Amino acid sequence: MTKPVQVTVLGSGDAFGAGGRLHSGYLVEAPSTTFLVDCGPTVLQALKRLNVDPTRIDFVCLSHLHGDHFGGVPFLFMDALYVNRRTRPLAIYGPPDTERRVRALFRALYERQASEESPFRVSYGELAPTRMPLHGATVEAFAVPHVSDLVCYGYRIEVAGYTILYSGDTAWTDEFVSRARDVDLFVCECSTFETQLGIHVTYREIAARAATLGCRRLVLSHLGEDVLSRRGELSLELAEDGMVIPLGAPRRA
Repeated sequence: MTKPVQVTVLGSGDAFGAGGRLHSGYLVEAPSTTFLVDCGPTVLQALKRLNVDPTRIDFVCLSHLHGDHFGGVPFLFMDALYVNRRTRPLAIYGPPDTERRVRALFRALYERQASEESPFRVSYGELAPTRMPLHGATVEAFAVPHVSDLVCYGYRIEVAGYTILYSGDTAWTDEFVSRARDVDLFVCECSTFETQLGIHVTYREIAARAATLGCRRLVLSHLGEDVLSRRGELSLELAEDGMVIPLGAPRRA
């Protein structure tokens, strides 16, 4: 029986493709909507490896505007134009400046196509730190401490009676302790084992707090070489490219 909600890890690596892993991207499939959370440069390849038709995607939700998290959007556009011939609308959501940055990237990569009228409508929305209904899901953006030159979000997403918490790229914040309680899945970044960078979570930090989070499942992603080289020492679950996480049958009204 097909699970009514599932999350597929399209890419679990950091910006540098640690361990040959693909860039950040997560496919959420629910009865009423299908969407991406982040869209790194390798997302299209990941979708095709899994035989997922990209035209099924209703919207894309970007956590922040670093290339390994939004650089795949122009390739979705190109696939839609030339391969799968998309006709229905596609929505792109993210922090402030999302529309300008996505359009500029598309022009930089494919100038002619970016200047022509598209056969499918692309709409953009800049999210604020509040709960918003989006295409059959409810998305709550909240600011996370990553880099000072960008607005960076984590997301708490409710869909079909389930809740997903996504950290985006961030240093550790105790806000995750309250936000993770009772969520069905918490995908938390973990770029280093114990090296403090001030912009990413270490394994030591998340491991010390894992028992207090109260989420039903915790999966670590955005994994760096430092973490992968010590995976034999780790007790928490690591994401893998292509990993499918079923959230089961609805439990809430």
